[in-house]
Amino acid sequence: MADPTPLEATRLKLAPAVAENAVFDGWTMEAVDLAADQLDIDRDVARLAWPKDPGEMVAAWIESVDARMIEAFPPEKIGAMKIRDRIRALVWWRLEAAAPAREAVRTGLSILSLPQNLSLAARTAWRSADAMWRLAGDTSTDYNHYTKRAILTGVYGSTLYAWLDDDSAGWADTAAFLDRRIDDVMQFEKWKAKWTGGAERRFSMARFLGRLRYPPTA
Repeated sequence: MADPTPLEATRLKLAPAVAENAVFDGWTMEAVDLAADQLDIDRDVARLAWPKDPGEMVAAWIESVDARMIEAFPPEKIGAMKIRDRIRALVWWRLEAAAPAREAVRTGLSILSLPQNLSLAARTAWRSADAMWRLAGDTSTDYNHYTKRAILTGVYGSTLYAWLDDDSAGWADTAAFLDRRIDDVMQFEKWKAKWTGGAERRFSMARFLGRLRYPPTA
C-alpha cells in the first residue's frame, strides 16, 4: 500500500475524533473543527483534508476504519487463525473500533441510506468487505470473489444494525447474532453445489442475502 499524502494522513488522523464529535455535533464541519482542536491540527488544514458533504464524511471515517483494521491485523497475527475465526475477529474489531462513536454510526448509516448516497454506500460497503476478505487471505478471482464480498456485506451490515440496538452485557446478543451469521457463511460451500441442481433447488443469492439481513426468528 502506497504511503498516504500529507492530506490523506491528516484525514486518517482526524477520523476517529471527527466521529466521536459527530455524536454531539452531527456529521458537520463543527465536528471537524473540534477534532482539529483536540489533535492540535490547524482548522484550515483539517477542513482542507476532510470532505464537506455529510455522506462523504461518513465514508471517509469508514475508510479510516478500514486502514486501521489493516494495521491491526498483520499477517503474523491473523495467519494462524481459521478462516471462520479471521472473519469473526475482523467484524468484531470493527464494532469495537466504532464503539466510541456509536450514536454517530447510527446517524451515519441514516445519511448513507439517503437516495443520493446509495451508490456511495454500496462502494463503501464493498470496499470494507473486500478489505476484510483480503486480510482473511482470500485470493479468488472468479465468481467466488464477488459472492464472498456480497455475503460478507450482508453479514457485517446486519450485525452492525444488531449491535446498534444491543444493550446486553459485553454485546453478548450481538456476538450470538454474528456467530449465527458466520455459520451461515460457512455453509456456503455446501449450498453452492445447488447451482447445478434443478431450477427449484438452485441456490439463490437473493434468498441467501435475505436470510442474512432478515434471519428467521424461530
